[in-house]
Parts: sequence; C-alpha cells; structure tokens
Amino acid sequence: MTSTTPDGGPGPGGARNAHAASGNSGSRSGGSGGARVRRNRGSTRQKLFGAAVTLIAEQGFSATTVEEIADRAGVAKGTVYYNFASKNELFEELLRYGVELLTADLREAAESTARAGGGRVDALDAMVRAGLAFIDRYPAFTQLYVAELWRTNRAWNSTLAVVRQEAVAVVEEQLRGGVEEGELSGEIDISLTASALVGMVLVAALDWKAFQPERSLDDVHAALSLLLQGRVGGCARPR
Repeated sequence: MTSTTPDGGPGPGGARNAHAASGNSGSRSGGSGGARVRRNRGSTRQKLFGAAVTLIAEQGFSATTVEEIADRAGVAKGTVYYNFASKNELFEELLRYGVELLTADLREAAESTARAGGGRVDALDAMVRAGLAFIDRYPAFTQLYVAELWRTNRAWNSTLAVVRQEAVAVVEEQLRGGVEEGELSGEIDISLTASALVGMVLVAALDWKAFQPERSLDDVHAALSLLLQGRVGGCARPR
C-alpha cells in the first residue's frame, strides 16, 4: 500500500524499506518491541519527507536548512541525521522514491489495460491518466522533480537520471509493443516519443495545477487523450 507524507508528498514506505525492516527482525529486535521501533522510525521519516518537500518547494533546496526541516517535522535536528547522513541524502532518497511511485503507477495502468483486453494505445492513454493522477496527489513533489531535471550541478544527478529512465522505459515498452504488433507506425522514434509523452503529462499537469485549477482531472485527461490519439490534427478544419 502506498504511503504518503502528511503534506501530500510520497512517503518512504517502499519495498526497499520493507526489505530492510524484515532483515532486522530477528531475535535481537525483541518481537513486538522491534516492530514498534520500526513503525516509529517509518513515521519519523514520513514527517521528514513531508517537511522537506514543503520547504524546498517553497524556498529552494539551498535555502532550506536541516534545522528548518526538523522544526517543520516537529523533531530534533539530531533526528534528521539519525535517519539520513545529510540533507543531500534525504532529498536524493525522496526523489528516488517519488519517481519509483510514479513508475509503479504507470506500469499498473498498462497492465490493468492489458488484462481488460485493451490495445497499446489504450494502455498509453491509461498511463497518461495515471500520470495526471499522480501529479494531482503530489503537486509539490512534481514541481521539485521537474526543477531538478534541469539542474546539472547536483550530487543526485546520476540517481535522478536512472530513475527517470525507469519511468520512460515503461512508456517505451508500450510503444515498442505497438510497433511490433502493427498498432503503431514503424516510423515512430520510440525513445524520443516516450520522453515526449512523459514530458507532455508533466508540463500539462503543472500548468493545470498552477493556472487552470478549476479544471477536473477528467477534463485534462480528455484533452491529452485527443493529442495522444491524433484526433486534434484529424479534426482540424481545412484553411
């Protein structure tokens, strides 16, 4: 089950943390006492992630201090360093986990469509909606993610590149399958098209949240669905 922070950011309750917890649950953990410690630490990390997302979205990474993150989370400064070696590590893990959540949502949308008997374009359309829904849930995280994609001097650039490619690869898989099965044109540049689709969802969703918040998710999805399926050009009136 996906966890979230109190501020609407992605929480740290992913498979990696569950695995780490299970690996430490031997006789030394003290049974229920060890489980309680793990729950408490997970709750603290969620608070720290939520505080970091909110503050960094408000004032930028460089201007945000560890003291401010701790204060916003309602914990001591030392608690931050107990859970993360540095502010950089906290933010890098937050970026990684958030993009992993997005990737999982995209993959599930495609797989659900396939189970229902839909084609590749249907799967891509479902992924567009899943991406919009993710951004609707985590707008502050998405703003940070997009901003960091344009920076080249961050310690986490390589990590961000890897997790970004994981998300794009899910879209590439559907495009490649569509070409192989004849549903999509063989002239498609799979890599560039996948990146363009992901970028379209990110930019359109951020514009929606910032400048057209009165629109519903259904409205935005319908507009992007038309673009995806090529109906905008097909319906255009001749000049």
